[in-house]
Amino acid sequence: MPEKTAHTEKNKLGLLTSTSLIVGNMIGAGIFLAPAALSSFGSVSLLGWVISATGCFFLVKVFSNLSRIVPNVTGGPYAYTRRGFGDYMGFSIAWGYYIAVACANAAITVGFVSALSTFIPLLSTSTLAAASTGLASIWLLTWINNAGVRVSGRVQLITTILKLIPLIAVAFCGLFFIRFDNFPPFNNSNMSLFEVISQTVTFTMFAFVGIESATVPADKVADPQRTIPRATMLGLIIVTIVYVLGTVSVMGIIPPAQLQNSLTPFADAAVIMWGPHARFLVSAGVAIAAFGALNGWILIQGQLPYAIAKDKLFPRVFGKENKKGVPYVGMFFSSILISIFMIMNYNKGLVDQFKFLVLLSTLSVLIPYLFSTASYFVLRTSKQLTKSEWAQCILLFTISFGYVFWAIASAGQKTIFYGFLLQMTGIPLYLWMKAKNENTAQGDL
Repeated sequence: MPEKTAHTEKNKLGLLTSTSLIVGNMIGAGIFLAPAALSSFGSVSLLGWVISATGCFFLVKVFSNLSRIVPNVTGGPYAYTRRGFGDYMGFSIAWGYYIAVACANAAITVGFVSALSTFIPLLSTSTLAAASTGLASIWLLTWINNAGVRVSGRVQLITTILKLIPLIAVAFCGLFFIRFDNFPPFNNSNMSLFEVISQTVTFTMFAFVGIESATVPADKVADPQRTIPRATMLGLIIVTIVYVLGTVSVMGIIPPAQLQNSLTPFADAAVIMWGPHARFLVSAGVAIAAFGALNGWILIQGQLPYAIAKDKLFPRVFGKENKKGVPYVGMFFSSILISIFMIMNYNKGLVDQFKFLVLLSTLSVLIPYLFSTASYFVLRTSKQLTKSEWAQCILLFTISFGYVFWAIASAGQKTIFYGFLLQMTGIPLYLWMKAKNENTAQGDL
């Protein structure tokens, strides 16, 4: 027993690796395309980044406070929601979050293979080669994560540093190449100012998904009550600087008509600054970004079913750990799910379904944020508070809840409807587990 305790204490994520988990999970391959997508809205999209970063600052405060109120508990948003609203709501949030992460991982894998095609052209012409490469990356990272959280943490730290190099290079060096007449009009759409801001906030909010990453494997984090709040805030600051300055630089370097049609805006900006060979640096950054994000999310996806199983709301087998303290059953099952979703993208008859699942997953990640914020209010106000503490609690809850609610409402009626249905699909499993637990309890009597 002492040997296991010593090993457990050694196998922890510190401040650097926790921060890299957050930054690595937020910065995937998608950010390399964001300036082109946002340019169609106009320069108002820069305001969208600022609003999203501000909203996420309050979300960070919520998750930081929750990590202190509910310390050393695996599961992040699931654990917080369960503590605030009971078993069913906790399970429902975990179910939607779990499926959402699997869909997102499949999309990240497709992005990784697409980025590699710059260096291996066969991947853009052969479906078999592309699908095989995607499967190989999923199972390679599953094997790495199965070696322990410290090993996957090191991989995350290295890939995060490598992916930041081209982004930071373009973001900061690009400021010296800006031409102000390249910036698109403030509102370049046919929508009202409120509508266009709402859409840009929703779009940019999705780029911050992953901010909760360090809270999910909380029991694998060294001194979580201090490390998680510091890592989360540090991660937000790093990502915000890269996102805002990167978008400003790319918009100021590339003419708007060219930018809107660009499939590789960061690479195009790098070519203007440093010549044609710079494209390969940015393409390598895209591949590393996707690979690192996939590594971090596979780590998260193994921890979530483990946490639910420990609370007897998921089959007991998902609570098993290997000698390294890794919940290997949940991790392998998750990777099988990711593999199935990814293969859908390479099957012509299933491409539309794959795209829909990815769209749906973005909403299913925002819902846990909403309930985590509500849980913070419930748990915080369950204790004796001074007038000043009450005021701070109400202010933090109001801004955070309102911000996430706004992002969800802007996702569109169809997405919200199917997101609700996705949450409902977990009800049979929940009822089965509750009935099984009740039968077990009666048998013990």
